[in-house]
Amino acid sequence: MTKTAYRAAPLLALVLSLVPAAAQAAEAEADATIIVTAPELTNEAEARVQKTAGGADVVSHQDYADKSIVSLRDTLAFSPGVYLQPRYGQEVRISIRGSGLSRGFHMRGLTLLQDGVPINLADDNGDFQELEPIFFDHLEVYRGANALRFGSGTLGGAVNGVTPTGRTAEGFYLRGDVGSFDSYRGLVSAGVAGDRVDAWGAISADTSSGDRDHVKRRSLRFHGNVGMQFTDVVSNRLYVSINHIKQEIPGALTFDEVLTTPRKAGTGVIAGDYGRDIDSIRIQNRTGFDWGAARLDVGAFVNAKSLYHPIFQVVDSESLDRGGYFRFDYGAEAVEVTLGGELRVGDIRAKRFTNVAGRRGAVQVNADQDARTATLYGEVRVKPTQALSLIAGGIYADGMRRQVMNLNAAAPAQNGTIGRADFDAFSPKIGLLFEPADGVQIYANYNRSVEFPGFSELAQIVSFVPLDPQRAWTAEIGTRGKTGPVSWDLTLYRSDIKGELLQFNIGPNIPASTFNAGRTRHQGIEAALELNPADWLRLRQVYTYSDFRFRGDASYGDNRLPVVPKHVYRAEARIGSDALHVAPNVEWVPDGPFADYRNLVQTPGYALLGVTGGARIAEGVDAFVDVRNITGKKAIGDISAAITVTPTSAVYYPVERRAVSAGIRARF
Repeated sequence: MTKTAYRAAPLLALVLSLVPAAAQAAEAEADATIIVTAPELTNEAEARVQKTAGGADVVSHQDYADKSIVSLRDTLAFSPGVYLQPRYGQEVRISIRGSGLSRGFHMRGLTLLQDGVPINLADDNGDFQELEPIFFDHLEVYRGANALRFGSGTLGGAVNGVTPTGRTAEGFYLRGDVGSFDSYRGLVSAGVAGDRVDAWGAISADTSSGDRDHVKRRSLRFHGNVGMQFTDVVSNRLYVSINHIKQEIPGALTFDEVLTTPRKAGTGVIAGDYGRDIDSIRIQNRTGFDWGAARLDVGAFVNAKSLYHPIFQVVDSESLDRGGYFRFDYGAEAVEVTLGGELRVGDIRAKRFTNVAGRRGAVQVNADQDARTATLYGEVRVKPTQALSLIAGGIYADGMRRQVMNLNAAAPAQNGTIGRADFDAFSPKIGLLFEPADGVQIYANYNRSVEFPGFSELAQIVSFVPLDPQRAWTAEIGTRGKTGPVSWDLTLYRSDIKGELLQFNIGPNIPASTFNAGRTRHQGIEAALELNPADWLRLRQVYTYSDFRFRGDASYGDNRLPVVPKHVYRAEARIGSDALHVAPNVEWVPDGPFADYRNLVQTPGYALLGVTGGARIAEGVDAFVDVRNITGKKAIGDISAAITVTPTSAVYYPVERRAVSAGIRARF
């Protein structure tokens, strides 16, 4: 296929799909062709959200089925309060309420889970690339302390991706995507169910040259589970996930480069063949005991992971995490109780080498790192009246981080040293949930969060650095509900933080240094509004207001914190039916954020236009198209924070370039 024909292929696929779809437009609607066929899991998740006195929502697979599903940005774009910006490939910045605000790499400040088990390592750092969003039945988003049921005490909360089972997704499901930049993506899944046993499994493959130089990626993943119903009370489910991910890294650019030549790779990136390759296997087992009003889940898990990561040096680490958990829920007419606990223990064999064109040179660092994170949590919900719930709970967390420095070539005096940090904290929570009318909820809560630093913060360039935990008190009020064609979700919050873990670039190729800030404040608005005035029309909107700043800092006064803009607005209008529909969308950032702590350099705002569409081409077969950044807008999407930014500072990442993708979904 010639290059011209290839670029036209997605649009041609859409045109062909519309012909038979138009003929079927007047026929009765059938279920959408998506990965699931039964709503049980999503319904249960939504019922839990309705009992939460704070910001939380559920995102179903159907909400993003017409998109080219590459990263969490594609799944959570319309989840209120979730800030997502692509850096490259599957790498995104994900932040809720300013969590991990200045971390310019990997992830911090959020608990990411798959089927209720964290993918975060035992020190709470993690690689969200290990979550494959194309597998999910739905995602549960619990912002801030509302994530207590997952044992999360972080400022941002938790995101849990839930995969189907053989009972919710019987039969075969196939999906294939093709798009710009030599992008191909495929999924095959199957589910079977008997009286006592069910099983579901899926394989996905992904490859792309990417929209920048030196950003090729490919992945091959498997996820499956087997469920057994031993008795009416006792059940068991075993999960297995395998990931093979290879991702080139294009690096950050200067201000002018992003706005003029966003395709280029950063300085030194190609010579060093920067990349992040992950091989991992996760196994977990969960046993459930269901006595009607009471339910107990107990489980164990093991995560083995290999990370090969050429950057300024070659980071080569092997980690093994294992742990266990329990969750107990009791619900009566007037009292509900949740109790739980989790233990994660992990070992990392951390090595760094001189980068010789992406290969290992001389050993620079050889360290053994051990971590432990344990939590106990509980919550009681009392209903003095049918319309009012009073809630009280808390999380006790205990953590340990230990590093034995076997070799540090840059600082031989560190050889043989042992660094250790121990933490513990209790985070209480109180709240209320009021339902003045059917389908309308008003809520408020006041809570504490504590985040322990991980090895990326403690084990910095030369030595083990003592850092304090990040502590915050957060107040939030809000409402959610549905009346007629209108549904809404609105939360206002204020977090007063002490010792916020902030980072800044100290060189173009050197990982960020970390410090505890004095007092900072994160406050904002998380809003979503959906209008369904007719069967053929739906308008979705989300708006996030973020005001993050220092408070009387000796160096920065009351300056705004960099990275996250004040205002972000997204909207999508879906016009049509499952037989034939189109959905134009927009992302608008009126003013970009600051890039530096001194607030001297601010990035420009932007608006990105896109459109998705879908059509029924046969019974059980749908086609879809996803067009992004239609106008080819050049803009700055993400930033790695710095103290001082100059025109030569390479700390910026461009927004996604114009791209077209299309595909087919089939279920039988």
